[in-house]
Amino acid sequence: MKQYDVAVIGAGVVGCAVARELSRYCLKTAVLEKELDVACGNSSRNTGMLHAGFTYKPGTLKAECAVEGNQEFDQVAEELNIPFKRIGKLVVGFDDHDRENILKFKGIGETNGVKGLKMIDKEEMNRIDPSAGGEFAMYVPSSGILDPMQYTIALAENACENGVEFLFSHKVENIVRKDQVYVIETEKEEVQAKWVINCAGMFAPEISQMLGYPYYETKGFKGEYFILDKKAGKHIRIPIYPAPNDKGGFATHATPTVDGNVLVGPDSYVTEDREDYKATKEHLDGLIADGQKMFKHMKREYFIRNFAGIRWKRYNPETGEILDFLLEADQKNPNTVNLVGIESPGVTCALPLARRAVKLLVEKENPKRNPDFNPVRKGIPRFSEMTLEEQKAAVRENPDYGEIVCRCETVTRGEILKAIHNPLGVHTVTGIKNRTRATMGRCQGGYCETRITKMIEEELGISPEDVRFSKEGGYMFTGKVRED
Repeated sequence: MKQYDVAVIGAGVVGCAVARELSRYCLKTAVLEKELDVACGNSSRNTGMLHAGFTYKPGTLKAECAVEGNQEFDQVAEELNIPFKRIGKLVVGFDDHDRENILKFKGIGETNGVKGLKMIDKEEMNRIDPSAGGEFAMYVPSSGILDPMQYTIALAENACENGVEFLFSHKVENIVRKDQVYVIETEKEEVQAKWVINCAGMFAPEISQMLGYPYYETKGFKGEYFILDKKAGKHIRIPIYPAPNDKGGFATHATPTVDGNVLVGPDSYVTEDREDYKATKEHLDGLIADGQKMFKHMKREYFIRNFAGIRWKRYNPETGEILDFLLEADQKNPNTVNLVGIESPGVTCALPLARRAVKLLVEKENPKRNPDFNPVRKGIPRFSEMTLEEQKAAVRENPDYGEIVCRCETVTRGEILKAIHNPLGVHTVTGIKNRTRATMGRCQGGYCETRITKMIEEELGISPEDVRFSKEGGYMFTGKVRED
């Protein structure tokens, strides 16, 4: 049985942030994840916004961590070598009610410590981004855009390089406390740990109950998105959000990505299924109608993909009130930290939450600092972002950079080989995609997916039947169509 000082349950953005913070100390740490890679749940199914913190109730953990996470992110992005652009945001309005709500949340933002909030007129909106709908707006200069998958991968790889072990396909089925340690029963094996930190995201209520805490009620607010081609990305400079509703929620918005695409969405409706990621014609049609109000270039010819994400919010079942993030430690459940209801803005809040969770352990255990901890992680250099001279130098140093595998995104064989041999040992097709952007272009893998699959087989010496698309049961091949 594997034994650890700390077991983190869940390898979403918060779990990986907790793992990175734990790696600052001399602790034997493992992250248990039910999927084959990090960021397979809602950590990868969101808008990729670095939120400023103006829609969250002052004094809440959510507000505090959002502002803290926002203000530190330039340094975080530099340390982890991830793409990030602090390009701001426009929150647009059409009528007096919109103006009233925008001013209300401008005041909340200023109370929370959000810097630089400013009301602007139509003329100034057009100078900032002529593609925006609306008659006036609040300009939010501290907002930014990032790739949530790259961010989660970077946190995990940095944690791994600093000594944390990632155990994939380890779905937690039960937790029992014996002789002052926790025995965690998973689908694959039993794991022992002195401490357990619950970062299970949508399944956090189930893990909470296993640890001896209450089963906290959560409600799933599902949102669907369109991904627009980079041709549409040329028409938008800044995220464009509608005025928040009376409770601080947003309807459909348009957001440029760090890679040049545009996300239009999400809408919002309640779902009961933990992993209800199916797309629906009804809601996608609604996105088209609503998206055109925000972004004048919302055209069907630009659509290349759609997806859905779910915000699992903790709520009071008696009143229906949506509750704050929960981060707790209880003496009745010693050596545990429980995080429940970590939804939007979870990406922005991940490291501030991680620091608070790890602090509870450190105050009790007083572990030694890891003298070899290195906060810097180097990602895979992107051939498409190099200058011509840099590209020539890369090919001279490694001829694999001279072979383009993904034509749409200009991803080379050299990049894909680095992704196959990543620090976490992930080799799903989606894992390669998330590390390189191969298959994310206009043809969505029509040209390169089979080539990537072949490279995985050859590099790892595995059979075609052993290659997975994303999940354990997601076979790329189940056998030959015909005999040789």
